[in-house]
Amino acid sequence: MGAQIELEAIGTVCGGRAEVINDNWGGIEAWIELDRRLDETALSSLDQFSHAVIVFHFDQVDPATIEWGARHPRNNRDWPLVGIFAQRGKNRPNRVGVTTCRILGVEGRRLHVQGLDAVDGTPVIDIKPYMTGFEPRGDVAEPDWSKELMAGYW
Repeated sequence: MGAQIELEAIGTVCGGRAEVINDNWGGIEAWIELDRRLDETALSSLDQFSHAVIVFHFDQVDPATIEWGARHPRNNRDWPLVGIFAQRGKNRPNRVGVTTCRILGVEGRRLHVQGLDAVDGTPVIDIKPYMTGFEPRGDVAEPDWSKELMAGYW
């Protein structure tokens, strides 16, 4: 495979769900506890934004279950066979997850959020403010199966 990349978690998801469940993440509240190496000022002014993009590691995914090609999303044969990079499943080669969630507040080294689809103990790789200027310009397209999949997710 390609170049090796070394990353260290900058924090940990605390609270929320203890186990992975596919749907109903919208009301889940949790917080991200920053690692002690980071000064609490690292979160300064983040609470001026309504949302944050959280990048995390699906550490509970067994490496033996990683998908390297195509599969049916959620193994549902009613949905088409699509490549792992055409879906957001957790069994991806680098097990990296990305979620935009609501910021509830900042307290010292803690970022309180709602709608983060990562479980208690999940390593957090990065936190970014959600800025509309970085989002797509123009129309966005997605297939019908992806809208069905997301119908009960949040």
